Amino acid sequence: MTDPPRSAFRLDNCSIERTLAVLGEKWTFLVLREAFAGVRRFADIQANTGAPRQVLSARLARLVDEGTLRKVPYQEPGQRQRDEYRLTDKGRELFPILVALLQWGDRYLADPEGPSLLVTHRDCGASVTLELRCADGHHVGGPRETVALPGPGSRVKGTA
Repeated sequence: MTDPPRSAFRLDNCSIERTLAVLGEKWTFLVLREAFAGVRRFADIQANTGAPRQVLSARLARLVDEGTLRKVPYQEPGQRQRDEYRLTDKGRELFPILVALLQWGDRYLADPEGPSLLVTHRDCGASVTLELRCADGHHVGGPRETVALPGPGSRVKGTA
């Protein structure tokens, strides 16, 4: 028996779509860039990203609500209490996505002088790169070397 064609499946529970609902906006990625660089305070994030105050506030709130960042209170002497924003484990797992975006941008959009940022391994200083591998450890060079199959959460059209 052959599998139903892709067109037979509903896409209302697509993980890519759900991820983009949380992350698919420029300011969100710039906030994450800052968080990975160790920038934690609202004013510093705003200064580094150029995000409008209301936009940044909304993005930070969404990332906190989604469990990607967490608020940690701090207080400077003589000042009111404020919050820092720190990556959670869920947030730290987004690091490969940011590295992939950076590498793609470096390849296709960097200035002629080269990229503005280099990501290196703290222990040895070598450049960090991303590579796709299957669960058996084979290098996967691109989409033509993969097959998308229905997963356990797939739903056939016309079913609940």
